[in-house]
Amino acid sequence: MIDLYTAATPNGHKISIALEELALPYTLHVLSLSAGDQKQPAYLTINPNGRIPAIVDRAEGDFAVFESGAILVYLAEKTGRLMPSDVKGRSRVMQWLMFQMGGIGPMMGQANVFFRYFPEKIQPAIDRYQGECRRLFRVLDGQLAEHEFLAGDYSIADIASWAWVRTHKWSGVAVDDMPHLKRWLAAIRARPAVLAGIEKPPSAINLTEDGDEKAKAFAKEAGKLVEVGQSKEGGV
Repeated sequence: MIDLYTAATPNGHKISIALEELALPYTLHVLSLSAGDQKQPAYLTINPNGRIPAIVDRAEGDFAVFESGAILVYLAEKTGRLMPSDVKGRSRVMQWLMFQMGGIGPMMGQANVFFRYFPEKIQPAIDRYQGECRRLFRVLDGQLAEHEFLAGDYSIADIASWAWVRTHKWSGVAVDDMPHLKRWLAAIRARPAVLAGIEKPPSAINLTEDGDEKAKAFAKEAGKLVEVGQSKEGGV
């Protein structure tokens, strides 16, 4: 049995999707980020960085794993699925996984902050991060023009990127001119395990849409958390 500590964010949904795809039994522990559950001493023994997600593998002596990419690799290697065992195949998956971890996630996260959450609209910052998101999306679109999935077969690399890219409207980035990316987004969304994974836990709003009054209220609350994070930790 695996304990999953998570919240309704792209990084959190990566892991619930993977667990559903792998049919691994798990217990869901939903942390309230606004209440600071991720900073409580008990949780910091699992993830010293005070972020979500994290898992504890009870079958492996209560072994804890944090960082979403590391968790995906751990689960793939534990089961022998969603990542090839040959050196080149594994490397392809790892390359695209690192592409998401080092590029798509951070850039979309910053686009969200400056486009959606900051009370002051700093247009050069918005343009910079939305532009970089579009550049990264075009890289994905180019790869998917020649491949059904990012690294050949469906893998943890697809799960990692899809969990973020599906929320592109929340970052204010359009993908209408990227047909291969759109095809990939729809194909992965059609998978039953993916649909189950993005509901564990469900988001308070629909992050795949631009926004309504409920979304505006959510963004305002998230903006308060960003401001608190700046004052306590010296940055976004």
